[in-house]
Amino acid sequence: MNSANELGRFLSSRRSRVTPQEAGLPVLDRRRVAGLRREEVADLAGVSAVYYARLEQGRARNPSDAVLDSLARVLRLDPTERAHLYDLAHRAHGGRATLSSAPVGAEETEEDDVSVRDGLRRLLDAVGAVPAYVLDPSMDVLDANSLARALVGGPAPEPARRLNLARHVFLDAAARELYPRWADVARQTVGFLRLSAGRRPGDVRLARVVTALSRHSKEFRYLWAAQEVREKTHGTKTFRHPVVGGFDLAYETLALPGDEGLSLVVFTAPDARADAALRLLGSWAAPTPDCRGTDGAGHGFLHRNT
Repeated sequence: MNSANELGRFLSSRRSRVTPQEAGLPVLDRRRVAGLRREEVADLAGVSAVYYARLEQGRARNPSDAVLDSLARVLRLDPTERAHLYDLAHRAHGGRATLSSAPVGAEETEEDDVSVRDGLRRLLDAVGAVPAYVLDPSMDVLDANSLARALVGGPAPEPARRLNLARHVFLDAAARELYPRWADVARQTVGFLRLSAGRRPGDVRLARVVTALSRHSKEFRYLWAAQEVREKTHGTKTFRHPVVGGFDLAYETLALPGDEGLSLVVFTAPDARADAALRLLGSWAAPTPDCRGTDGAGHGFLHRNT
């Protein structure tokens, strides 16, 4: 978890993906490493081999935008990866706190008291016909409507703590049943956390989550080391719910400019099967007279800090 050289590790991981053929280089001998050699990247990017080696070793600081652009081109970075490269380079120059600053045992501390403003809560209630929740950069669900609780939480009560979707994916055995394509969900989850870490190196809550998952999940450690970054703006997710069965939902992730770092995630039904499943799930999750006023907490998804 020492992140003093995240920029170097990211460059090295991306370099290993690019073949000489993709870079337009002839292959004249047997290669002992996957992808491009350091000196090949340096030559293609128009920098010295010594300087590029120092970048990967964490001994060169503050690369110029022109150098970063050249490296992004040579390493064939997509827009999300390019943005992440800039985040890491600026972090290295600024010397800000990183994920390694999370104190030992931090994951055992109480949840941070982050509340959702009333306007967002009303919005969640207003879109009650589809699952929706507010997500922070560490993948804590800060608030959710009842249908989202029923979708992800299941009917069993849990301790009164806020749900973290990354912990849920890697540490909750039920997640592997809920997500038939669990491996894809796991990669997307780690990619999102990686992207968040690059953007918010001083986020203590995010550091706690990554530290805890690194300690408790071998699969998380493997995926984290792969240096993949993903922007989860929209897509489709497959569910196999214990009550209503299997279906796909489309999701849209909307940034909330007035709430720094927060996003509104809304799921919609792309077909009749999913629409029927959401209707049935809504009926199942509807509060009965003896549990009105509990705000859906019995579904084990989230307890509001009100």
